[in-house]
Amino acid sequence: VQLQASGGGLVQAGGSLRLSCVASGRTFGEYAWFRQAPGKEREFVAASTWRGEKTRYADSVKGRFTISRDNRDNTMYLRMNSLKPEDTAVYYCAARATWAPRSNSYSYWGHGTQVTVSS
Repeated sequence: VQLQASGGGLVQAGGSLRLSCVASGRTFGEYAWFRQAPGKEREFVAASTWRGEKTRYADSVKGRFTISRDNRDNTMYLRMNSLKPEDTAVYYCAARATWAPRSNSYSYWGHGTQVTVSS
């Protein structure tokens, strides 16, 4: 099982990026995005069930970020709009077997992709 995140880059404040996370080996009940800024702890960003019927977001990204998926190629996306310098971080995708919004414990993690937002 592998999770491969991509799509990071350098963008100006107010701009947009779309991150992708390709899951190989199996499908999962829940996919999520986390981020870790320099000197800070990793924090939850967004999560979705595989079918997309349930989603949840961190308060800091509500209304700006959208998590979605494409069942055809087992890919989860994170569309990030109105980016702010404080969104700068390494973004990670994660997955687990079931939807469990009260837990931040995930079985599988991908390598991160760097997002840098300049002011």
